[in-house]
Amino acid sequence: MNERPLTPYLCLAGAVMLWGTSFAAMKYALLGFSPLGVVFLRMVLASALLACVWGRVPKAGRRRGDLAWLGLMCLLQPCLYFLLEGNAVALTTSAQAGMISSLVPLLVAAGAWAFLREALSGRMLAGLGLSLGGVVWLSLGGAAEHGAPNPALGNLLELLAMCCASGYMLVLKHLSNRYDSWHLTGLQVFAGALFFLPGALLGEPAWLHDPKAACAAVPVEAWLAVAYLGAVVTLGAFGLYHRAVATLASAQAAASINLVPLVAVFAGWLLLGEAL
Repeated sequence: MNERPLTPYLCLAGAVMLWGTSFAAMKYALLGFSPLGVVFLRMVLASALLACVWGRVPKAGRRRGDLAWLGLMCLLQPCLYFLLEGNAVALTTSAQAGMISSLVPLLVAAGAWAFLREALSGRMLAGLGLSLGGVVWLSLGGAAEHGAPNPALGNLLELLAMCCASGYMLVLKHLSNRYDSWHLTGLQVFAGALFFLPGALLGEPAWLHDPKAACAAVPVEAWLAVAYLGAVVTLGAFGLYHRAVATLASAQAAASINLVPLVAVFAGWLLLGEAL
């Protein structure tokens, strides 16, 4: 049996599992860090790990005009995406944030219609409208609770984050045929570390004055969550998804995001005790 047709789907399954559990991990990380601090630390950790093998990563394939595409990819994901989602998860539940992520396949299809002139069926339009209505329903029905002080604003920020994720997936498909998946992942985490450095320093001033005391005051769960987000989710999910997109159509790969809410809701229930 030829292994190639199965490999991208296994990569997608791994990426879905990692992205789905990242919402609960983010909740734990926020016990000790600000949203920007969490994102910065995970980008730094991922950058440090990838820097160790950067010399072995293939870097061929650049064409004239690619610099703008690469810059747009890094701006959308991780910069704007994590800026929005980090604050969203601090305001809403991880389960609701995960549910909103199911909009991504429809947003990708809409973006492909708008920018790539791909056909958009009436069924897809109906699905997009239904999903947007679901986001509104979740937001209006979500009551403030411990760990979710403003679900309406949090859900809006998560929706904007999903718009960035959808744009990133379209740009990634444009680049994935010429660039190695780990090369693209490395550019993203390096750019993310630089982008979030100012916010992390402003949000975590104790690090500048007494790093030892600041580190000791952070719960162990927060450190473990940051390590998981940086070393496993950031590198693993991006690397696996990039490899899958190189073989599959962008809309087909994006459809796998529909499984992220299932993983996110289950993880929120199992790890955080969130109501289903």
